[in-house]
Amino acid sequence: MSVNKVILLGNVGRDPAIRYVGTRPVAEIALATNERSTTSADGSSAPERTEWHRLVLWDANAELAEKYIRKGSRIYVEGKLRTRIWEDRTAIKHSVTEIYVDTIELMSRAQ
Repeated sequence: MSVNKVILLGNVGRDPAIRYVGTRPVAEIALATNERSTTSADGSSAPERTEWHRLVLWDANAELAEKYIRKGSRIYVEGKLRTRIWEDRTAIKHSVTEIYVDTIELMSRAQ
């Protein structure tokens, strides 16, 4: 048995990009999560760290994103990791890791 599950709570970095594959809506969202800065007992410190995630939402989740999510919104998502690999015209290989969202909840809306 194996598990592929991602849980994130963060802030949306830009308005969702909506497109259609046939008649199915697809939304892409950039989500930022933060780790607080820490100081250890010996006095050394690690600065705050922001990690960016690429979210992909299909169908009803994409429609929800189009209507209600904007830059600055705080959202909670559950999904799974997917990695895509492709080769461009100059034969350079690229890869991207995305979170395919199963569940999304709005925690707050952008002002």
